[in-house]
Amino acid sequence: MRTRLLPAVLMLGCAWAGCLRADLKPALAEPNLGKRSKLALDNAAVALKAAREAYGQGESEKVAAAVDEIQQSVDLAYDSLVKTGKNPRNSPRWFKPAEISTRDLSKKLDSFQRDMDYADRPLLDKVKARVQQVHDELLLGLMEGKRK
Repeated sequence: MRTRLLPAVLMLGCAWAGCLRADLKPALAEPNLGKRSKLALDNAAVALKAAREAYGQGESEKVAAAVDEIQQSVDLAYDSLVKTGKNPRNSPRWFKPAEISTRDLSKKLDSFQRDMDYADRPLLDKVKARVQQVHDELLLGLMEGKRK
């Protein structure tokens, strides 16, 4: 029994590891702007995991690419929500989950930065600032109503 289970577990593990590959194409192909935002933020979380793994293996080029993917994903998510034209306070369906996701992503980026060597930490400064800015704008929109 144990020998039959092992190949199945290994195949599932390989399939799951393949899912960790960050890819923004499905989010870009989504016509629903709210769903596009969610897919983009999910992609940002996957890209962060990929960046952590690459950093652990000492692959600085892959870390830089994953960090860039995080920023592109967060920008796509925010732009998609803005393009809906909805007031976040009146229609929080997609805005509140995005606010929560960006808050969690910001915390995870901060933790990742603290785990990095001191010399490597500036690599995450720009993306951390952008994620925090998007989070603040989403939170302001939810709390204050329509901006502008």
